[in-house]
Amino acid sequence: MACISFSSSVSPSNSIAFTMPQLDPKDGPTARSNRFISCRKRGGAVRHVATQPPAAITIPSTQRSEKEADAAIKSHVAWTSIRRLRWEGEISVQGEIPLWLSGTYLRNGPGLWHIDDYNFRHLFDGYAMIVKLQFENGRVIAGHRQIESDAYKAAMRNRRLCYREFSESPKPGNFLFYVGELASLFSGASLTDNSNTGVVRLGDGRVLCLTETQKGSIVIDPETLGTIGRFEYSDSLGGLIHSAHPIVTESEFLTLLPDLINPGYLVVRMEPGSNERKVIGRVDCRGRSAQAPGWVHSFPVTEHYVIIPEMPLRYCVHNLLKAEPTPLYKFQWQPESKSYLHVMCKASGKIVTSVEVPLYVTFHFINAYEERDKDGRMVAVVADCCEHNADTSILDNLRLENLRSLSGQDVLPDARVGRFRIPFDGSPYGTLEAALDPEEHGRGMDMCSINPYFLGKKYRYAYACGARRPCNFPNTITKIDLEKKTAKNWHEEGAIPSEPFFVALPGATEEDDGVVISMISQENGDGYALLLDGSTLEEIARAKFPYGLPYGLHGCWVPKDQKK
Repeated sequence: MACISFSSSVSPSNSIAFTMPQLDPKDGPTARSNRFISCRKRGGAVRHVATQPPAAITIPSTQRSEKEADAAIKSHVAWTSIRRLRWEGEISVQGEIPLWLSGTYLRNGPGLWHIDDYNFRHLFDGYAMIVKLQFENGRVIAGHRQIESDAYKAAMRNRRLCYREFSESPKPGNFLFYVGELASLFSGASLTDNSNTGVVRLGDGRVLCLTETQKGSIVIDPETLGTIGRFEYSDSLGGLIHSAHPIVTESEFLTLLPDLINPGYLVVRMEPGSNERKVIGRVDCRGRSAQAPGWVHSFPVTEHYVIIPEMPLRYCVHNLLKAEPTPLYKFQWQPESKSYLHVMCKASGKIVTSVEVPLYVTFHFINAYEERDKDGRMVAVVADCCEHNADTSILDNLRLENLRSLSGQDVLPDARVGRFRIPFDGSPYGTLEAALDPEEHGRGMDMCSINPYFLGKKYRYAYACGARRPCNFPNTITKIDLEKKTAKNWHEEGAIPSEPFFVALPGATEEDDGVVISMISQENGDGYALLLDGSTLEEIARAKFPYGLPYGLHGCWVPKDQKK
């Protein structure tokens, strides 16, 4: 046994002794995971195994209520608060980390779902925690740390909720408090800056953690994971919310700003090194009965166009004002307002086409590309998303109570790879169909990534979380082949994988030449980082954490020479 000493930086009395066994080839739930799999690429074999035991690390301890500790025993570790507020150390690798993999994978997500004895209600409520996997010479340094947003710091200082989270709001003590809180809501002061959704690396190297409130854009240090401060937009565009998933490349930052007063969307661009967003164009909502724009969690782009989705799941101020959440929380399902997709030219800001499409519900678009005829003329835009069959129940299904109460019943709502086709022939209608048989991925589909070189271009492969049923949450890592219309699935009993993130092999000539990174939360309370071959979906390596991590959301890649 290798002993790791955990000592608190708070006080000597908080020191904790902890032992963890060295990884053994016999460990692991399946025979397949017991093997040391060699990753052979077109450029030849890569060979390196890092098996050194973790070094001593220092982390502060955190208090956990008896109620939370009891819940942690009964619940899957994916849905329980992190055991410690901060941790870092080298972790032992079973298998082979490709030597070309040099950089840091960052993953954002909720890490703390309770304040003392008060437990939050929804997956999206938890206070943000950033996790890193730093790869170098076949070794892995891992760590996690809470993001020090104003919402998080106020909660820790006052031991209560102080800002409006996704499904939580501060409890009014009296009528005057309630009136004051409503005034703060309209000004945006009471909205959370808890940036627990995504993390992106800007073209100038700065790393931002994001959520849907504009104030929830926070700069972090990708090496120490320390919170540097709020990212202040220097323009005067105003507004309270934006898309949680901007399009970020080396040359630009694109995002959508929903207009809640005059229903529509601003499309804006920000250049590397700048904090100023500039308007490309605006699109007004087409839904005649729409009192607000549709929810825009993400959106796709092609090489020349921005696609603006207008979903009938619309922002709802009436629901936002309620002290207790509705099943749709801050939104309202308005099928009578219909669904639309708008296509805007990046260069001119003009809307080149706007079509009605079948009703749909999506959190995440996957990619989009331009379809041309043999003479090179534009005939259509194709846009793919993780589509929930126009079923809004997925939102309420993500309540922690549901996630913590898996009974063996098949209760995960169906999902598919929804493929929109937006014609450029003047037709007022577009189409929406399944890009492949949903049974290929267990009728579960979300949290997609692609080879970033193919952003906005015609592509073949996507990596996502699918389902092996019965289940109440996606539980596989799935590789989608959109050309053959097939899928490969990785599954481990009792495991909950986070978003599979694709990192391309430098100089690769094939779209799927690279590795897929995910963080796995296990039913027994453990967890590990997983690397799969992007081509075969075979396991390359796993590196065990000292304890399991809660489920995370989205990540980004920071190359070694661009961390600062």
